[in-house]
Amino acid sequence: MSSQPPARRTVLRGAALAGAAGLGVAACGGDGDGEASATPTAPVDLGSPDEVPADGTKIYREDRVLVTQVGEGRYKAFSAVCTHRNCVLNGVRDGRVTCSCHGSEFDARTGKVLQGPAVAPLPPVPVRTDGGRLIVGPEA
Repeated sequence: MSSQPPARRTVLRGAALAGAAGLGVAACGGDGDGEASATPTAPVDLGSPDEVPADGTKIYREDRVLVTQVGEGRYKAFSAVCTHRNCVLNGVRDGRVTCSCHGSEFDARTGKVLQGPAVAPLPPVPVRTDGGRLIVGPEA
């Protein structure tokens, strides 16, 4: 019996799946060992408060926070790190913030879990405006 080498397409498909699986593990975090804090440990300037829509929410993925304008010029902020497996949240729709890793959903105004698998709410983050800038995290 002769053995045929795998087709190029089969090899490429396997490599792509292995790479995607590896990315999923990295994106979802782990047990918290050596991971960045879920909330800012120093003040973070997010820019103009106008970036957050009236009665809406904006996720600042690179800063791992989300900000909701709960009234004219009034803001609430929460960690944008899912409390299930540490993925950064990535979607906002109808006041619900979603995690694409495992489907958890949170209320953008309260941080409460609306749909699991997450069971813990999003941690609140101090937020304020200062000199026309939106600042999250502890005061300096």
